[in-house]
Amino acid sequence: MAAHGWFEATFGRGPMGALLIDPEGRIERANSVFRDFVGISDDPAGKKVEEVIALKDERLETARVRAQSEERSRSLHGFPLESQDGQRRHVVDVELYPQSNESGAVTGVLAVFHDRTGAHQDPSASARLFYQAFMHSTNAMELTDRDGFLIDVNPSFERIYGYRREEVIGRRPNVVASGKTSRAIYTGMWRDLLDPKVGSWSGEIVNRARDGVEHPVLLTITAIHSEDGTISHFLGVAVDLTELRSLERQAMHSDRLVSLGQLAAGVAHEINTPLANIMLIAESVRRRTSDPWTRGRVDSLLHQTESAARIVRGLLDFARRPEPKVGEVDLAETIRSAVGFVRGKQSDDVSVEVSVPAEVVRVQGDRDQLHQVVTNLLNNAYDALNGRGRIEVRLTADSERVQLSVSDDGPGIPAEVLTHLFEPFFTTKPEGKGTGLGLAICHGTVESHGGTIDVESVVGHGSTFTIHLPRLPAEPATARPTLPS
Repeated sequence: MAAHGWFEATFGRGPMGALLIDPEGRIERANSVFRDFVGISDDPAGKKVEEVIALKDERLETARVRAQSEERSRSLHGFPLESQDGQRRHVVDVELYPQSNESGAVTGVLAVFHDRTGAHQDPSASARLFYQAFMHSTNAMELTDRDGFLIDVNPSFERIYGYRREEVIGRRPNVVASGKTSRAIYTGMWRDLLDPKVGSWSGEIVNRARDGVEHPVLLTITAIHSEDGTISHFLGVAVDLTELRSLERQAMHSDRLVSLGQLAAGVAHEINTPLANIMLIAESVRRRTSDPWTRGRVDSLLHQTESAARIVRGLLDFARRPEPKVGEVDLAETIRSAVGFVRGKQSDDVSVEVSVPAEVVRVQGDRDQLHQVVTNLLNNAYDALNGRGRIEVRLTADSERVQLSVSDDGPGIPAEVLTHLFEPFFTTKPEGKGTGLGLAICHGTVESHGGTIDVESVVGHGSTFTIHLPRLPAEPATARPTLPS
């Protein structure tokens, strides 16, 4: 112990951590500061250094070996020392000094740890680091002078808003304003930014990209002060909320559909019983009379009752929305079957062109539900053509997805109608011709199969409904057994 009295005398007190390490890399002495750095209370004597330092970094061991073998001091800068529980990390500079006895033989290495955690870095290095953070942020960032003119924007600003950096430098940030943010918000923004006690503002506004697409953003602006305390710049960070708001709308739409489905089921069951009674009574009257006028009125009553019953069946189909009976489905065969089923019931003056791969196109799902989706889309296309025109059904596939499109050359769908097409009870068909549930059911069925459905239409040039579904991998070809000759 006396041989190492100098260690305790030198490092027993003070801010530096210290280790005395033998030639095999085992700790002989460790002062309390080092133990605090690594979060241990027991004496680590006899342990390898790498057993004590939680963060595995080979630089320390490499420097120790070189200091010992070359018999010259070595330095490490910015070395991380992490506590054993992983809750704290110190950044230290390490000086390693070879130790020798009276005869000159190397007896180990003295490692001295200077804590640099939180110490100020070189200003130019810090500036470079912060500018790299500015350039690589996934959020749109903008820097203006004190008068609010842009002096820099980052690549995310260019990506989200569609403006090149050189196009916006020297302009005001309102180049991306949508006009939908009230003047009161801007008034409050500047009040907070110019208030020395606040100096920042954060809130949600709507900006507009170069292509006209609106982006809801969470904007945070911070006033940057010079050394004399006056405002020199403003830094704005905009988090694009477009995708988040889209997901929220989908969730709200799904919630409304669930509630609407429950209501529809209750209403349908309440209506079904009186409808059935009306039809029974009407049929009974029809059988008991031979008067043509009475029979005509009864037939009209039965026709209207059947229309009401069809609406009720649609309500029940919409409300039940059963889980798919999952299995492997050949979508190509399902499309051929649906086309054959509909073609025989519609006008001969409508041509149907079918482009479907000859091979099996496998998807995971419920064949009956997918058959109904294709049938609904075909019926809608026939209705749009008013008995004359052309329908094209096309199925394409790659290794991961399949795409089914049903197109017609009918009158097309106005833009104000497109956004409502998949809503329950929305229909453009004449009264008594549709329930407004067909496309809502199609939308729910496709989503339950892990797919998407969308529509493109140009007034006067027809419409195209497109479905994307995940594709199952093709079955490996099985070798045909060789028959004996």
